[in-house]
Amino acid sequence: MSERVSIVGDGQMGIVLAWTLAQRGVPCALWGPFERDLEALRRERRSPRMPSIELPPSVEVTADAGAALAKCTIAVNAIPTQFIASAWKSVAPSLPRGALLVSVAKGFEAGTHRLPSSVLRSAVGRAESTPVVVLTGPTIAAELARRLPATMLAACADADGALRVQAAFAAPWIRIYTHDDPIGAEVAGALKNVIAIAAGIVDGLELGFNAKSALLARGLVEMVRLGTALGAKAETFFGIAGVGDLATTCFSPEGRNRSCGEALGRGETLERHLASTRSVVEGVETARSVVQFARERAIEVPIMDAVSRILFEGLPAREAIRELMTREPKEERIA
Repeated sequence: MSERVSIVGDGQMGIVLAWTLAQRGVPCALWGPFERDLEALRRERRSPRMPSIELPPSVEVTADAGAALAKCTIAVNAIPTQFIASAWKSVAPSLPRGALLVSVAKGFEAGTHRLPSSVLRSAVGRAESTPVVVLTGPTIAAELARRLPATMLAACADADGALRVQAAFAAPWIRIYTHDDPIGAEVAGALKNVIAIAAGIVDGLELGFNAKSALLARGLVEMVRLGTALGAKAETFFGIAGVGDLATTCFSPEGRNRSCGEALGRGETLERHLASTRSVVEGVETARSVVQFARERAIEVPIMDAVSRILFEGLPAREAIRELMTREPKEERIA
């Protein structure tokens, strides 16, 4: 079928997806919650969030939610998790009843601990059983803009929905795989941000590659533990959405969560760092949510717990490392 895509969210991923669709001739409209930013983007075709991309005229940039969504067959949420509910209230009345929902957000909603797909369904008045395609993977937006090779996962309980997204968003530099575990894909995308903060702390403290590699390996175990407790398949965490995205986020200098951790490791306060960045650091609120969930269910996640204590309880980063290294010796387990 011929698709028309509407993207809600004019951040880095929203802009790069709109640009990618335009390269392939797929009709696309872009809407965001801040009219002044949208007007500047409409006029100049560039955003300070993604200055390397010039949106072609074929991308309709509009502050009119009705115009942005009225004719879409696919509606993409590119709003950060903590703001999905408020942003979509403005556009939900314009969403066509049969439009396929897609989410690229990564995190857990503060307070409710809901995944982005669940928040999105609720915001647009869809039943919890409504299929949402989770489009995720190791995708640094600046690299996509340079047409560097990347892979993504289109995960959905409905195979047809995943195939539609695969067909619409695939490009010569973006290979998209389909998958049937949207919960695992979404949980993996959220949890890797917490481990990325820890990886950044290791970088900031200059603890070396041995420590960072061990952190990733044991962090992946914690992701599997939490993910399976939330209903995900363990094997999902060993693919593109799991270890693939984890590696990119933990090593890329452009990763906002890793950069946050590095700043903390170098002694900057969380408040000062968050005030200095234009981007939402999803791993911060995710750490609070998942650690609370883990404690309630007695799930052992020492790395994520340490990150949460550094972020919210004032635990010094070096003390957190000392505590992790002096835990009781154990047999290695992968779950």
